[in-house]
Amino acid sequence: MKKLKDNPLLVIVVVIIVIIGGLAISKIAVKSTPGEYDTFAQCLTDNGVKMYGAYWCPHCETQKELFGNSFSKVDYIECSLPNQGGQTIECQKAGIGSYPTWEFNDGSRVTGSLSFQDLSSQTGCEITKDQI
Repeated sequence: MKKLKDNPLLVIVVVIIVIIGGLAISKIAVKSTPGEYDTFAQCLTDNGVKMYGAYWCPHCETQKELFGNSFSKVDYIECSLPNQGGQTIECQKAGIGSYPTWEFNDGSRVTGSLSFQDLSSQTGCEITKDQI
C-alpha cells in the first residue's frame, strides 16, 4: 500500500475535499447563528409579510444584508430561475414585476428596498435588537 505522501495527486484531492467541507460547515454555521433582528424578522413573517426577490438583484442583496443572519426568518420567495433563465411560476402568478417586492397581509405591495422603519410602520412590528 502506498503512503499518502508518495501520491501528490491524492494529497491534492484530500486537501480540496477538506477545504470544501470546511467552507460548507462554516456557511451552515453562519446561517444557523441567531441574528440581531430575529424577533423583528419573525414578527414580519408572523404578520404575513413576504419579500419576493432574485438572487442576482443588487437591491435584494442590500435588503438581505440589512437583516444579516435574521434574514432567515423573513418569508422570502426566490423568483429567478437558475442562470437568470426567467421567472418562477409562483412569481408569475403573483404578478411580480420588479425586485425586491414586499407584500403585506392586506395585499398591498411596495417595490424596492425598505428600511426597518418603513417595514415597522406598515406592520406594527417593533424594531428591536436581540441579545445574541
